[in-house]
Amino acid sequence: MNLDFFKQTRILDGGMGQELLARGMKPNGTLWSANAIINPDYHKLLLDTHLDFIKAGAEVIVTATFTTRRNRLRDNNVEDKFEYLNKKAGEIAIKVKQKFPDVLIAAGLPPQNNTYEPDDRPKEEITENFNEQAQLLNPYIDFFYFDVWSSIQEFKCGIDAIKEFKKPYLIGIHISEGCNLPSGEKISDIKSIIDHNALGVMLSCVSPENFEKNLKELKELNVPFGFKLNGFITTKSKGGYKDSYLKSNGNPNEFLGQRKDLTPNKIYEISKKFKESGASIIGGCCETGPAHTSAMAKLK
Repeated sequence: MNLDFFKQTRILDGGMGQELLARGMKPNGTLWSANAIINPDYHKLLLDTHLDFIKAGAEVIVTATFTTRRNRLRDNNVEDKFEYLNKKAGEIAIKVKQKFPDVLIAAGLPPQNNTYEPDDRPKEEITENFNEQAQLLNPYIDFFYFDVWSSIQEFKCGIDAIKEFKKPYLIGIHISEGCNLPSGEKISDIKSIIDHNALGVMLSCVSPENFEKNLKELKELNVPFGFKLNGFITTKSKGGYKDSYLKSNGNPNEFLGQRKDLTPNKIYEISKKFKESGASIIGGCCETGPAHTSAMAKLK
C-alpha cells in the first residue's frame, strides 16, 4: 500500500466490541468481540457492522481480533480456537472488502497480555505471541494496526514480529491519563524505534481530553498522527481491567463508565478542532458507532 496514505485526512472505523454488544450480542465470559466469531449466529452481525461503518464513511476497517489473543482465549478455556478465530475474522473482513474494494483492512493486533497495562513478560515471549497472531491475519490484510499498546517494549516486539511480512504498520499508543504510557514512558520515546514502514502514530482508545493533552508531543514526532477516541469515563479501573471485567456482566462500560456527552455532533466538533491542529488519522474506539463515524467523515 501507499506509505503516504495517512498524510491526508483518512477516516477509520469505530468501536467494534461495544457496538456488537449494543446491537444485541450477548456477553460470553471475557471474550467480548471474539464472541461474534466463535458463535456462528453472530457472523452476519459482525459482517453487517463492518459494512455499516464503511457506509458511514470509514476508509479503513480493523479486524475483530482484539480478544482473539491467546491470553484472553486461555482465560475462557477456548485457546484451541486461536487459529480458527483469527482466520475467520480475516475471512469476514475480506467479504466486506469484496463489496467495497477500495476499503483497507487493518490487522487488529491487540496487546498480548492485559488491556491498558504494560506487558512485562520476556520480550521473546511477547514477540512470539505477536508473530503467531500476525501470521494468521497476514493473508487478509493491507497493514498491521498495533491496537492500544501500553509500552515501548511492546512496540519494539511488534515491529520485530511483523518484519517477515513486509507490510506497513500503524502505531496505536494508549495513555490512560496524563502524558505517559501506562509503562511510564513518553510518546516521544517511540521515535527512536519506528522505521520507514510506519504509517503514522495514533493515540488509541483515549478520551478527547487526553488526546488534547498530548497533541503537542504527537505533532513533534513529524509523522502522520491522529486518534481513535473512546466514550468511556476512564480506562483506568481501580481493580485493574481484567479483574473488573471478570466481576462485571461482560460489558466494559459497567466498570469504565459510559459518557453521555460525546454525541456524533460533539465528536464532529472535537475532531474538527484536532484536524485543524494537524491530525489526519481520524476514528473512534469503544462506545463510538457508525453515527460517530458519519460525523467524522464530514471532515474529508
